[in-house]
Amino acid sequence: MSQEQPRREEAEQEHEPVKQEKDVSNVQESSLVSESIGTQVHGKDRKQLSSESVSGRANITIGEALEATVITAGNRPVDYSDAAAIQAAEVRATGRTNIIPGGVAAAAQSAATRNARLTKEEEKTKLAEILAEASSKLPSDKPVTRKDAEGVIGAELRNDPNLCTRPGGVAASIAAAARLNQTNSTTNTTSGTKNNDNNLKQKIN
Repeated sequence: MSQEQPRREEAEQEHEPVKQEKDVSNVQESSLVSESIGTQVHGKDRKQLSSESVSGRANITIGEALEATVITAGNRPVDYSDAAAIQAAEVRATGRTNIIPGGVAAAAQSAATRNARLTKEEEKTKLAEILAEASSKLPSDKPVTRKDAEGVIGAELRNDPNLCTRPGGVAASIAAAARLNQTNSTTNTTSGTKNNDNNLKQKIN
């Protein structure tokens, strides 16, 4: 029994760095998406948001998360897994089940089909060309939820030859935005509860 204990500890230590790497990559990805959304243009005043103010918001939209992909993976040629992830994101943003003619998903599908026929990398359509100003190209938009992220991740996985998502890709950006929204929502709920408690105490006093 004394021999099993060290072996178990060694096994746990071997798995520990893997877990830490995943945690670090999740934090880095969320931070990168937060920063990239912070550089996006919002509203008519076109003011730039800092990553702190983005972190404080509880409603990063699907369109904004798609735009963040321009910064994290914009130079990569569009392929079928990207197109599928973009279509899944558009469906969730708009609530429509069909591809919108002239929309982001339609453009991504056309680009993926065209890119598959081309041999020269420089001639291929890049993600940045499709996802730039994605928010304004969507007829409607909504805050990213965990369910949205799961749908987009599933679409990207199913259409990738290696059955994996891309670092900084569409699914990664949507997932990171969903995590930020969930964190912000929890923070706002906690602070709201504290405020309600304070108000209640004041009323009692």
